Amino acid sequence: MRITFLGTGTSQGIPIIGSKHPVCLSDDVKDKRLRVSVLISWDDYNYVIDCGPDFRQQLLANPVEKLDGVLFTHEHSDHTAGLDDIRPFFFRQGDVPIYAHQRVVDSLRKRFDYIFTDENRYPGAPSVAINVVNNNQDFTLGNIPIRPISANHNRVQVFGYRFGGFTYMTDVKTIDEEEIEKIKGSKVLVVNALREEAHHSHFNLEEALAFVEKVKPETAYFTHISHHLGFHAEVEKKLPKGVHLAYDGLEIEV
Repeated sequence: MRITFLGTGTSQGIPIIGSKHPVCLSDDVKDKRLRVSVLISWDDYNYVIDCGPDFRQQLLANPVEKLDGVLFTHEHSDHTAGLDDIRPFFFRQGDVPIYAHQRVVDSLRKRFDYIFTDENRYPGAPSVAINVVNNNQDFTLGNIPIRPISANHNRVQVFGYRFGGFTYMTDVKTIDEEEIEKIKGSKVLVVNALREEAHHSHFNLEEALAFVEKVKPETAYFTHISHHLGFHAEVEKKLPKGVHLAYDGLEIEV
């Protein structure tokens, strides 16, 4: 299984528009982060988790001819605003499957009504096949069982997803012990680490490291990173063995 990090930034991305923060002015390509998303590929399958406002740009940089589906963690704009950019896949292959909590489906239906409607349908609009994800109900993509992991993004429920030995979590602030048990045994864990300072709805670096220590994967990668965390090269040097900062375009094999 190949994992490609399409984006590893927070809701504004890095650089932030108009910011003079040193990280936003960095020349290091690893300090330039699009909104968070990941591509998971195996055999002839390609799935993405989240499609934010940079989705078109991300798939031009990491091209795939076929998209088998989009899994959503939650409904916030930095994770969903690129839904219309499934259009070229729809034109080639028909309805694009989406996987999300019913609450997220309802939100998408309001925001992208022209995609979900059957009445007076605009002929150029894409269409989706809806698959509702429920907690404690595994499902199968291709030939791999997928386990949804429920967590909390302040007051918003979010889903992470476990693909065999790979678990992807983002926008986590709290998570129940029974959900953590579902993650244990993962070879690779991806989880958010926003910054060093505490935040009301995201793990900070200390919390993310404690979470990794509890889950004990072979390797962990941090994502959904703010410019406030610091320069990629400097933060990477401080992390414990087996823990890394992800960056846009990073590919790993699981």
